Amino acid sequence: MENNLTIIIPVYNEEESLKIFLPHVIKFCKTKSFQLVVINDGSTDNSKNVISEIFKEYSFVKLVNHKVNRGYGGAIKTGIAASQTKYLITIDADGQHMLEDVEKLYKLILEKDADMIVGSRKGQKEASLFRKLGKNSIRLVAKRLMPLNIHDINSGMKIYSTELAKKYTSHCPDSMPYSDIMLLTFVYQKHLVLEEPISIKPRVAGKSTISVSTAFETIKEIINIVVMFNPLRIFFPIALFCISFGVLWGLPFLLLNRGVSNGALISILSGIIFFTLGLLAEQLSMIRKKDFND
Repeated sequence: MENNLTIIIPVYNEEESLKIFLPHVIKFCKTKSFQLVVINDGSTDNSKNVISEIFKEYSFVKLVNHKVNRGYGGAIKTGIAASQTKYLITIDADGQHMLEDVEKLYKLILEKDADMIVGSRKGQKEASLFRKLGKNSIRLVAKRLMPLNIHDINSGMKIYSTELAKKYTSHCPDSMPYSDIMLLTFVYQKHLVLEEPISIKPRVAGKSTISVSTAFETIKEIINIVVMFNPLRIFFPIALFCISFGVLWGLPFLLLNRGVSNGALISILSGIIFFTLGLLAEQLSMIRKKDFND
């Protein structure tokens, strides 16, 4: 059991955190016979040398260096490509994740025969008000656009099937929203996705690179994945709104024998156009999903 998990850690400018956190991860992996892949994603500080110095005495760990920064998702994709175990788990390089939770989630995914388990931070204090607002906005958009029972969709600790991850990576972005989109892909593809509470510690050192723009980018990627798998979820409400608005606007003019309002006609025609685009997008989605599953 113990040798069927790879821990993936994407790293970007976490020099100080790595000095403290990484030795504990290596000791943990050695004890549990887990594999470890660390991806230095084009760090501009001394992260590469710090990792190389710590890793030089161990053969079961792997360091991959990106010459340029590819983004959080790009780093994890590299880690997935290098993984050879049945399962993989992603954790952050800032030392906030508890290694005990890695073992807990691994035992749970084996016990439940799940395809993905999300480490949930629900109920724990957020690092800042802006991050809390951003995460809540992302959850709100995701749950409005698709059936979703997972609370912490952007958790950095997720354990999932390596085989499925390798199948879906090409459809996920290289940027920070990667983790959210991989989860939504598992959900849309009807895989068993569960959620389990985990504990979070304060960041060991350094500062988070997540910003307000990350939330907007994530929402954009969520809309993209919904359009890919279920475009009518986007187009049909817009079409229904336009047609309903046009009818309500134009009806009083008709009842008063004042003809048909141009604004009402434009609104109704817009609704018909959106509905037609939705049907076309649905046909394209069916073709893409067939290719996706082949």
